[in-house]
Amino acid sequence: MDTSKLPKIRDEERESQFGYVHGVSGPVVTATAMAGAAMYELVRVGHSELVGEIIRLEGDMATIQVYEETSGVSVGDPVLRTGKPLSVELGPGIMGSIFDGIQRPLKDINDLTQSIYIPRGVNIGALNRDMKWEFSPGQSLRVGSHMTGGDIYGMVFENSLIKHKLMLPPRNRGTVTYLAPPGNYDLSDVVLELEFEGIKEKFTMMQVWPVRQVRPVTEKLPANHPLLTGQRVLDALFPTNLLGGTTAIPGAFGCGKTVISQSLSKYSNSDVIIYVGCGERGNEMSEVLRDFPELTMEVDGKVESIMKRTALVANTSNMPVAAREASIYTGITLSEYFRDMGYNVSMMADSTSRWAEALREISGRLAEMPADSGYPAYLGARLASFYERAGRVKCLGNPEREGSVSIVGAVSPPGGDFSDPVTSATLGIVQVFWGLDKKLAQRKHFPSVNWLISYSKYTRALDEYYDKHFPEFVPLRTKAKEILQEEEDLAEIVQLVGKASLAETDKITLEVAKLIKDDFLQQNGYTPYDRFCPFYKTVGILSNMIAFYDMARHAVESTAQSDNKITWESCNRW
Repeated sequence: MDTSKLPKIRDEERESQFGYVHGVSGPVVTATAMAGAAMYELVRVGHSELVGEIIRLEGDMATIQVYEETSGVSVGDPVLRTGKPLSVELGPGIMGSIFDGIQRPLKDINDLTQSIYIPRGVNIGALNRDMKWEFSPGQSLRVGSHMTGGDIYGMVFENSLIKHKLMLPPRNRGTVTYLAPPGNYDLSDVVLELEFEGIKEKFTMMQVWPVRQVRPVTEKLPANHPLLTGQRVLDALFPTNLLGGTTAIPGAFGCGKTVISQSLSKYSNSDVIIYVGCGERGNEMSEVLRDFPELTMEVDGKVESIMKRTALVANTSNMPVAAREASIYTGITLSEYFRDMGYNVSMMADSTSRWAEALREISGRLAEMPADSGYPAYLGARLASFYERAGRVKCLGNPEREGSVSIVGAVSPPGGDFSDPVTSATLGIVQVFWGLDKKLAQRKHFPSVNWLISYSKYTRALDEYYDKHFPEFVPLRTKAKEILQEEEDLAEIVQLVGKASLAETDKITLEVAKLIKDDFLQQNGYTPYDRFCPFYKTVGILSNMIAFYDMARHAVESTAQSDNKITWESCNRW
């Protein structure tokens, strides 16, 4: 949000407007004389005017989580209420940008300060006010037309991939008294004026929305289209839903969570990508920033940069912990905004464990009763409120349109222990579980998705799509899963009595399972020919492997009683 528009301590003349710092404990500040303040209201803390948010109220005492470094804040420093919740700016210019957890534009801050670090108390708008955008008003709108919340009143070509549809904020309505003609306007120019009950209200191409508040929709719809990631193991065995799916990727350190998240951002069939780096290492975000501008995708025969459909929210591990929660909410609010335009949006959160650790730290400083492993008792409720904002919806307003938000959340359980409270709470909420295995990663088998413990609850819902477009696929997937399960059952017997004593059909099962594991489930994400596998190619490879399995079994079984037996060893001699 544009913190420069918030009230400033130095501009306030009335002492009655101030509260005062009573105590400081890391990112948590307590303030007195805060009667009349509201929960989740933004405040300015100290003479550096740090941005904070009220998270507890007791009498006239407020507890504030500060989104910046609190060193230097002392008891008695002024605290100014702003009367506004934490909000984000929504309008043209989001795509291709990189923000911090409270939507400050990192590139603009770097240009302004010439520093690689974010100075304390920096005030700058999230969206560029000087840039002109070509505005095209809605063809059916005229002066005198009636509008309600969510109606599209104009269009801006943000780039060659995204047509930015300008919507009336959900809570507004009225009769059009002015609509700007086609032309170039910046974000502070009035392009629409409505009158309702004698009160006129002006609108620019930008709107502001509180991050903790879900954007309203007409209705939620069932989802029935797969999110095609280009990763064979995910697309074939454990599909998630493009139109509003929720997915968790738990795994120990070094298992490849970030590579899978980045692959989804680079190659998935979504219209818009919101990538939230929540508390992860800074070099991972710098890798994203280096790689994404160079990556391209082909759209209608034209090569386009992937950054044209991507927005990044970077909140690395050395940034204040309170902003981790804000970064998650900022990311999902940006996603909902593009969903309301009618786009299919994918949001990557890497990683929700860091957010949970921030909750644990702040909860500890508030002296709240700890639950399992020290996490607060409301951890599950917070995770659910985030994941439940995903889904396929019928959008508010006219013209009628459908949009969706899919969430993929990485989870980093310590030591790869899936009984960790964050992982357990997440698995109770999400529909798809891609469990990463440390042993597979150590064998350099990537993506290291364990095919025995992972699952997808969307399999049935997506069968209709597969039957229509790839009718042979569902039986192939079932057969492949059976072969992999049989191989797991045979592994113990092989260790006891050796491979030579197995039946010929069991030897075929072992060899074909090895073929599926090494050549189908394994994929090199750093090669141009294998980093992305189209779904028709995935089906073709699997079809060939299952056909080989069926023919080999048939050959062995049909000659089992004859003198010219075909065995696996005789096949190898050929």
